[in-house]
Amino acid sequence: MTAEYFVVRGQVEKGDQRGRELGFPTANIALRDQDGQIGDGVWAGWAERADGTRIAAAVSVGRRPTYYGADGYRLVEAHLLDFAGDLYGETLTVWLGHHLREQEAYPSSEALIVALTKDIADAAAWAADNPAAALPNPGDAGDGVVRRVGA
Repeated sequence: MTAEYFVVRGQVEKGDQRGRELGFPTANIALRDQDGQIGDGVWAGWAERADGTRIAAAVSVGRRPTYYGADGYRLVEAHLLDFAGDLYGETLTVWLGHHLREQEAYPSSEALIVALTKDIADAAAWAADNPAAALPNPGDAGDGVVRRVGA
C-alpha cells in the first residue's frame, strides 16, 4: 500500500532571504491556494529537482507567522537537507509526507532557530524510514497547486 502525500510543484522564487540569514536556506514556491487546501504547518518530505534528483526536505507551508503574522503570503518553503546550491528559477516537485507540527509565531529568531533545528532532525529521521523510491507518482500537479496523491 502506498502512503498518502500532498504534492506541490512550482518554480523556485526569490524570497526575502530570511531562511539563509537564519542558517536554513529554503526553496520558495508560491501557493495559488491562499485559503489553505491543507493547513499551515511544518512537514517532513522530499523535493525533486528538474534532473530527477530527490532530496529529503523539511518543509514549511504557511504565512511565516514569526515575521508576518496572519498577513504573510502563503508559500511552501523547502529546506533541502544536505544540499548547497542555487535553485532559483528551477521547477521543484515537493512531497509532504509527515506533518511535524503546526506553524507558530516565535518570540525571537533564536527561538525559531531552535525549532527549525529540531524540525530538520525530525525530517531526516522520517526520510530515513520513508525512502524517495517509494514516493507515489505526483500526477499532473499544476504550479502552486497542492494535490493529494497515493493511498
